[in-house]
Amino acid sequence: MDFKITHRCPSTRARVGEAVTAHGGFETPVFMPVGTQATVKALSPEELEAIGARIILSNTYHLYLRPGHGIVERMGGLHRFMHWDRPILTDSGGFQVYSLSKLRKISEEGVTFQSHIDGSSHFIGPEEAIRIQKALGSDIIMAFDECVSYPADYKYVLDSVRLTSLWAARCLEEKRGENQDLFGIVQGGMYSDLRERSARELVEMGFDGYALGGLSVGEDAETRQRVIKETVAFLPDDKPVYLMGVGRPEDILEAVTLGVDMFDCVMPTRNARNGTLFTSRGRLVIKNSQYIDDARPIDESCTCYTCSNYSRAYLRHLYMANELLVYRLNTIHNIHYYVRFMDEIRNAIREGRLEEFRNNFYKQRDADLTA
Repeated sequence: MDFKITHRCPSTRARVGEAVTAHGGFETPVFMPVGTQATVKALSPEELEAIGARIILSNTYHLYLRPGHGIVERMGGLHRFMHWDRPILTDSGGFQVYSLSKLRKISEEGVTFQSHIDGSSHFIGPEEAIRIQKALGSDIIMAFDECVSYPADYKYVLDSVRLTSLWAARCLEEKRGENQDLFGIVQGGMYSDLRERSARELVEMGFDGYALGGLSVGEDAETRQRVIKETVAFLPDDKPVYLMGVGRPEDILEAVTLGVDMFDCVMPTRNARNGTLFTSRGRLVIKNSQYIDDARPIDESCTCYTCSNYSRAYLRHLYMANELLVYRLNTIHNIHYYVRFMDEIRNAIREGRLEEFRNNFYKQRDADLTA
């Protein structure tokens, strides 16, 4: 992957970058919609492209279990399988093994775990994680790591950092696809010295990019910001930095100021299905009775398909009636919000007004949605 910084914010670590992969390029900072099982829920690839999404994330753990990476490979790889010809990032499955497995046993070789689908036993180690992602054919792949819970005691996190570095080295040794870039994942819990150790060890190995893992697992926002700031300082300036699983708009904005380039989260799609919509003035819960006869769009400043054609009253009706269309319309809006939000952040950095944008974001967010 070719990655270069084109603009920098003089007062923060925020920057605008350009990344080019075998399946095209994208600008950073970027939000990647999550297509866990080779689909961004409720949307077609054509709708994603029309909204402006340029890179998506799919899940190694889920695709390994169903339909199986061998099937995806025989179908021509993930891009052809899901009819998406732009960049795809796949995670290694480490977080899902941690969060979804009914039972798991960790050793230096890897992790033996039970499927959350049928309870069957499986094993994934660093070599297996790379082989699976090679078969999927994604553009950016992730090293296999151990994600620890929060809170966790120091000794356990220390052992996890050691294991993550050991696995990272083995991931580098395993043959991957010719056009695949490999990111290392920094662990270390909330401990400053362990984050530094993990970052330094991974940088010494030399990856194509670096991710911050083990965050958004229950810690408070202040602790998360501290860990991001401390960790980014030890990562190379010329490589992309990816914050895994953090998705609240305010958390994304703050992380951008700390030097983070890439984000993913299920928040926009999951919230859409639950009836929570993101707007320039905060979150709107469409099931609330105040919208029963509200003729306005979700967000009067939004140009998405949903806001251009449908009222809050209609969307509330669909949601209360459990009509499937509401999932699609809500998801179109939420993904559009995130794509536009990242566009606005990049423009603010280019034009040297990021602090003004940040202040306006919080001022607007605290406004009265009913006004």
